[in-house]
Amino acid sequence: MQFDAALAAQDTFRRAETELGSDWDTAVELEATFSSNAGSTAREAYEGLLALSVRYPQAYSFQAFCIFITWQQVTEETIAHHFQTGLRLCEAFLASPDGKHPVDVEQITELYGSYRDGLGLDEEDETLVEFRKDTPKGGD
Repeated sequence: MQFDAALAAQDTFRRAETELGSDWDTAVELEATFSSNAGSTAREAYEGLLALSVRYPQAYSFQAFCIFITWQQVTEETIAHHFQTGLRLCEAFLASPDGKHPVDVEQITELYGSYRDGLGLDEEDETLVEFRKDTPKGGD
């Protein structure tokens, strides 16, 4: 990967404050627990963050944050479940890039490939193919 998922998570988390409204304090508490612990305590906080993300499907920065911390879970505990979770979150995020931070879209597209690679999926699926087709390319 061409970026640090932990740093990307910090950036997207800061941007998520306005998206979560009254649940921001809960998110801060869960993130602090996740970041400062390991094992089952961190996993419980991670699951709490994912549960919170379900309540805010239009909170794009928070959705990106959850994708990035899922990669941290992959590195902590390399199991298929985390790869599958990351893949599912990426697919939902990339289904429509409208209204999302362009850097997040770029990084999550790259991370999507890493989740697929981790599961041994070597062919691009239809979602990513369509996304790449619709994404404007850099020019002169």
